[in-house]
Amino acid sequence: MKFSEMPYERPDVEALLADLADAAARFEQATSASAQLDVLRDVEKISSKFGTMATIASIRNSVDTRDEFYAGEKAFYDQVGPLIAEKAQLLSLAMLRSPFRAELERELGKVTFINTEMEIKSFSPEIIPLMQEENALTSAYQKLYASAKIPFDGKELTVAQLGIYTQSPDRAVRKAAVEAQASFFDANQAEFDEIFDKLVKNRTEQAKKLGFDNFVPLGYLRRQRNCYGLPEVATFRRQIIEDVVPVVDKIKARQKERIGVADFKFYDNGFVFPDGNPTPKGTPEEILAAGRQMYTELSPETADFIAQMFEMDLFDVLAKEGKAPGGYCTELSEYRVPFIFSNFNGTAGDVDVLTHEAGHAFAAYMAYRHIPWSMSRQPSMEGCETHSMSMEFLTSPWHHLFFKEDTAKYAQSHAEDALIFLPYGTMVDHFQEIVYSHPELTPAERNAEWAKLEKIYRPYLDMEGVPFYGRGAGWQRQLHIYLYPFYYLDYCMAQAMSLEFFSLHLQDAKYAWEKYLDFVKLGGTKTFVGLIEAVGLKSPLKEGTLKAITAELDEWLDKNSI
Repeated sequence: MKFSEMPYERPDVEALLADLADAAARFEQATSASAQLDVLRDVEKISSKFGTMATIASIRNSVDTRDEFYAGEKAFYDQVGPLIAEKAQLLSLAMLRSPFRAELERELGKVTFINTEMEIKSFSPEIIPLMQEENALTSAYQKLYASAKIPFDGKELTVAQLGIYTQSPDRAVRKAAVEAQASFFDANQAEFDEIFDKLVKNRTEQAKKLGFDNFVPLGYLRRQRNCYGLPEVATFRRQIIEDVVPVVDKIKARQKERIGVADFKFYDNGFVFPDGNPTPKGTPEEILAAGRQMYTELSPETADFIAQMFEMDLFDVLAKEGKAPGGYCTELSEYRVPFIFSNFNGTAGDVDVLTHEAGHAFAAYMAYRHIPWSMSRQPSMEGCETHSMSMEFLTSPWHHLFFKEDTAKYAQSHAEDALIFLPYGTMVDHFQEIVYSHPELTPAERNAEWAKLEKIYRPYLDMEGVPFYGRGAGWQRQLHIYLYPFYYLDYCMAQAMSLEFFSLHLQDAKYAWEKYLDFVKLGGTKTFVGLIEAVGLKSPLKEGTLKAITAELDEWLDKNSI
């Protein structure tokens, strides 16, 4: 069945709530671990049906935010989600106090119980109205962002569609494109500020009602930081500043010389090569066909995976008016399949989607086949992002299918981008810690904090001449800051892991792929650090790991830069 043929029907929430309450009662009354596991299997079936309907509605809403029916359904799930969380907590509490917990842990894994304990600490029925309001605010941000119709080049373009122009060899064009993007945010400054201000206050109030001083510890719980905390993150940031930022400065100095710009400005940042950035060759359909060939040849597992993705039409990747920004991979559990959403815009990012989001999708595909319990299939997001970011490098022998004569340029810029991302992603996380530690900050003060961090993490950037970025508001383009607080650190951890996989790949591609498969097959059965240790790799949280990874990649770039 193709995605377009999948039926949608709004679930009966009252019946679902009653079923969840009944399941919690049956679980409490069960007289053996086996009986309790039977209840959990029933709950997984109930949750799967509801989750699939919610996901179908969400996908169709993000494909066209103007569709009033699915906009209404999205609003419906924003309201009922916290109510369902309340009922689900009854079962979670029952699991934690089960007299058969040791037996349950042997079947479900200890990590399931660690994560359940964290979920209990991060929710109370008292905060349901605030969670509903938070959901509505994040939807408002997405809708505002997606409403962009920016006049440029005789067209009306979205922020994503302007991306190709920001990489133009013509400096005047890329400057104008960056200014056009910024003008949309400037024109809507008050609304972007208001939405975020309300989100900060909302999340802070949720945290206080749960007994926390501010949202930071609650944010860590919700991100399932189940094997590290603020001290380890502080160490990670220090290593980024000391070991990665100097190498990125070197990369940018080389870029500045290569493109022949004496006064390197923000709008030059995305222009990497004097004869133009590497771009995929061919139509979107041809790019997808190349992706299919790549995964068909990579391994038997990926061949089966990509055949299913195309057979069921589990993609929506073209940028178009009314479409939500960004890209994601999600799952349709009733059909046991993933779905990939993106906004192709003619840049190398289109290929990144076919490696990054397909990395998520492949991991989901494998989890359905190797891990029986849905609660154990997905690791915390650092692990999930390791799946996707590592896939970007492990598919490199096939990148010539997309880039033809630009393949070497793409290999260089992709490796450079991985290093460049680490300080940026860490800055995003650092900014959020400051914001939520100091919820009293005004919009202008938040911008000032972002501007300070820019000088620490991206000292090579000159924002002069672009008011939006110059006033420190560039963070408003980063949807994760609005939608998924504290998510970006996960990307940073995973990027470091992807570079470790890349290093293995350069030494022995077959061995690196086998290690990757081992990592993916573990799903969420271990913590992030536990997954790393289980396959014999090094944690980026350990002192010295980032320095070693960065030095190795820096050496590779010295030898392979064009």
